[in-house]
Amino acid sequence: MHIRLAVREDIPILAALIKRSAKALCIKDYSAEEVDAALDGAWAIDTALIDDQTYFVCQTDRQIIGCGGWSKRATLFGGNAYTSRNPAFLDPKVDRAKIRAFFVDPDFVGHDVGLSLLNRCETEALKSNFTRFELMATLTGARFYRRNGYEGDERVAYPVGRQMEIDFIPMTKDATSQR
Repeated sequence: MHIRLAVREDIPILAALIKRSAKALCIKDYSAEEVDAALDGAWAIDTALIDDQTYFVCQTDRQIIGCGGWSKRATLFGGNAYTSRNPAFLDPKVDRAKIRAFFVDPDFVGHDVGLSLLNRCETEALKSNFTRFELMATLTGARFYRRNGYEGDERVAYPVGRQMEIDFIPMTKDATSQR
């Protein structure tokens, strides 16, 4: 498997991957209705990440098996249709880089796809002078992020669509944190 920058031509494949991943993996922590509502906007493609060249795909020779990115913009999570987006650029001296939109093909969970993507994102953010990271984890993803040095336990509810809210966990990590 290898990691490369995502391009707009990947969007249909990424949309299908996100849906497949969320429906198979997040159902442990969210109802089917909550997953469907989140897929309407909170868990969807943010083309700003692709255009900023901060979104990556992990693929085998035959298929894309994971995706994830980081951002130098203020938006913490959500796809193009999510209403709480803020495109302002961050200042690495005072702001945290945003770790964003990680999804893994359910058939490849346990193969270090997420870890490979996370390492790449953190490395790229460090190259852009960010030394601290933050993310808004799904309940499902929080376990993965904790294993990789992110801290945070408090649940917060956000609207995700269809007049529904779901719980997320804000998490942070400093580049000096041990994994």
